[in-house]
Amino acid sequence: MKKVASYALLVGVIAAFCLQARAQTLSPELRSVLPEATLSGQATMTFWGFDVYRAGLWAAPGFDAAQYHQTPFALSLTYLRSLRGGEIAKRSIAEMRRQGPMTAQDEAAWESQMTALFPNVNSGDNLTGVHLPGRGAEFWSGGRKLGEVRDVAFSQRFFGIWLSTQTSEPALRLALLSGAKPP
Repeated sequence: MKKVASYALLVGVIAAFCLQARAQTLSPELRSVLPEATLSGQATMTFWGFDVYRAGLWAAPGFDAAQYHQTPFALSLTYLRSLRGGEIAKRSIAEMRRQGPMTAQDEAAWESQMTALFPNVNSGDNLTGVHLPGRGAEFWSGGRKLGEVRDVAFSQRFFGIWLSTQTSEPALRLALLSGAKPP
């Protein structure tokens, strides 16, 4: 009986290790954009006691948190609850405002672009944004490119939701940057 219990425990540990390793690999299509990227850090976003998503930051060695907008990286969100794409876009705009004033024209254009790009998500769905300096942002889900926003200011503000010092979630920011140069 002890052997069976030991074997079951070993299988469980191996399965957990495999799942963790699988969760920490960048998809092949993103690997082509960010060949040297490794998982810098990850954290769970909780709002009013509810887990919303698990975030992971993928960056190349030497990624500098203070200059995040100058290097390519990917931010992957695995949702832990169902949300509508339009709700994600609205909340993104609200969080982008924390970094300073935006024009009404930019807000409207950016919200419209995000609403068109972001699908409704269910628990377990993944959305990944890729910051491309000098170009803007690409968005991916399930191995498929959803589209892009070719606007440098948008990309800096959007990823600033998580990486800017003005983020509403400083502990999440620190967790994402745990493997990067100190902020």
